[in-house]
Amino acid sequence: MDPQVHEVRVRPAGEGDLTALVGLRDDAARWMLARGITGQWRPGELDEGHFRRVMAKGEVWLAEVGGRIAGAWELWWTDETAWGPQPPVAGYVHRLMVDRKVAAPGTGRLLLTAAEERVAAVGRERVRLDCLAGNVPLNAYYENAGYRVVGHKAGKPQPGGAPKSFTLWEKQLRGRRQASPASAGLRGARPGTPVPRATGGGLGGGQADRAEARGRGDGRGR
Repeated sequence: MDPQVHEVRVRPAGEGDLTALVGLRDDAARWMLARGITGQWRPGELDEGHFRRVMAKGEVWLAEVGGRIAGAWELWWTDETAWGPQPPVAGYVHRLMVDRKVAAPGTGRLLLTAAEERVAAVGRERVRLDCLAGNVPLNAYYENAGYRVVGHKAGKPQPGGAPKSFTLWEKQLRGRRQASPASAGLRGARPGTPVPRATGGGLGGGQADRAEARGRGDGRGR
């Protein structure tokens, strides 16, 4: 199957997707390790219980291409571990990941855009995320996507491992158009919402796509 000729559809993940989410994350970790990207993710760190807990407090979204899972991301509404107590003005993106056997180049940027539109749809004005400080290509990827560095977090606890240092990134969404193809469905969290097709460079452009391929087994630090 050629992933470039299929529309990407996003939907909220459910209980029946837990096994697939664990597998997607483990595959991403193996992809990173095979390419010498160490100190970030390891297979087996997260189980189904992790994603179930995220669903209880926030959201987990899946992207599908031709009926196959192409990627996923978590959306949290608070993240005091990295950001401390904050007013309710932001959504926090975690574990943005893609399956390279299914997803076309540029899909990661497309999913990041869908996450931003979900945050805007619920009335929050900022998207925040953290990235492993030493992952230069991935930090450049987020800068190219319009994020700016707003701080650093040293000694952030990690599941099953030693604390690590992260760069804190933020994007302002004020004035963002709310009625795009993705946000129209994300606002109501309807399953099977189509988002723009990821073809060639997708939404990211060549430089960002290369950073995605080099720096993200899927994407996020933690």
